[in-house]
Parts: sequence; structure tokens; C-alpha cells
Amino acid sequence: MHIERVAELLERESLKRDDITELSYEKPDPLLVASRYRDERISLVCALFAYGNAGQIVRFLDSLDFSLLDAEDDEIRRRLDGYYYRFQKSEDIAALFIAIKRLTENGSIEEIVREGYEERGDIRDGLFRLISRLRSAYEHDGDGYDFLIGRVPAHRERCAPYKRYMMYFRWMVRKDNLDMGLWSSIERRDLIVPLDTHTHKVSLRLGLVGRKSYDMKSAVELTHALSKFDPDDPVRYDFALYRIGQERLYEGEVI
Repeated sequence: MHIERVAELLERESLKRDDITELSYEKPDPLLVASRYRDERISLVCALFAYGNAGQIVRFLDSLDFSLLDAEDDEIRRRLDGYYYRFQKSEDIAALFIAIKRLTENGSIEEIVREGYEERGDIRDGLFRLISRLRSAYEHDGDGYDFLIGRVPAHRERCAPYKRYMMYFRWMVRKDNLDMGLWSSIERRDLIVPLDTHTHKVSLRLGLVGRKSYDMKSAVELTHALSKFDPDDPVRYDFALYRIGQERLYEGEVI
């Protein structure tokens, strides 16, 4: 598709999707639950569990008592006993709650991310600092927990796109009818598109990316492509790309 038509499509879809009606139980999205609380800690929980079927994600998040983020460790473990979500057992879920609780006892998540980000204006430095601090706040091993919070990669280009964290940053930094804009210390232009399989497939079809590998390098490439349409806020097109892919509009006449 010609670049001008791509720009028109993305502009039209981003304006259409910037509506609170896009968040509903008929159109489930973890942001539906996160926006109910408008809290950076709860939003992080919602983002990290945002994988799999969207309806199942929302049902699981609705089952959680987020007041446990202020409870004693033993209370967290006791109350979450028997909970599970796909790869995560109850001890993994409890570990996340305890880690976030301890992490924010003397500061905010925004402060941690900002410390890394301000080193060179790269949101990835903020991401990796957050992961490191989560791991040091509460040590817990297990495949389910590793999948949930990730690890700091050996190379910032040859790694996963960290879609769930990048989506969390979008929620926190951007502010419109969907994103909450709870943080003020990070520039929108420095965000990276939260690349998932839907957005990657659509972006390949639109010619926004050339890499067939689903990785961080592709996420950065897509962000750079979108910055040609809006250099100050390239990630504002993310939700539109996601919905186009999720709703399989690329199989019809939209693309």
C-alpha cells in the first residue's frame, strides 16, 4: 500500500479507536480493568498478565483483589492460594504482588523507570531497570514467574519486544480517551510500540516494517516508521494497529 494511503488509514483508525467504547466486555482489553483503578501498581499487574485470550485476561484480572498490594506477605500468599493463570501458579502471582508492594514502599514505579530512561533518553534503559528492581525486591524462581516479569537481555536489539511492558508505558505516559497519562517524566516520542503478533502482521502487510522476525529490532523499526506520521507521538497508532489485526480487518477491504 502506498505510504499516503497507509497514513490516511492509520489516522482514520486511530481517531476512530480513541473512544472509551473501545473498552468493554464486548471488546475485552486489560486496559478496561486498569483504567477502572488508574493506579500505576495495579496497571502493571494488568499489563503483565496481558497475554492470551483477551476475554480470559479480563476475567482473571476481575477476580483479583488489588488491595492485596498493601497487605502483609503471608496474607498475600494465603489470599492468592489456588489462583492461577495459564503459565503462572499461585506462588508466581503472589510473588508479583509482593515484589510490586516492596518495590513501591519508598517510591514510585515512575521514579524507577525515569532513573534509567534519563541516562540517555532510551525507554529501554527504564524498562531494564524496572525488571532488575522487581527481581531484587523479591527473589522468586520458576518458569511461570520468569515469563511473567522477564529478564534483562544480554543485547538490547537481539531480544524480545517486551510487548507487555511497552504497553504499560503507553498507558502511563500517553493521555487520551484510552491511555491514562499518569506519568509526566517521560516523553511520548521516546516510547516504543508494544509489538505483538497482530501489530507485527499488519505492519508487514502495510509495509511499515520489513523484518519478519518478531523482536525488539522490529518494534524499534515500526516506531521509527510511525514517527514519520507523528514524530511527537508515534505510539498513538498502536491501538489502531492492534484492533485492525485483532479484528482481522486486513482480510477485508480496510487494507
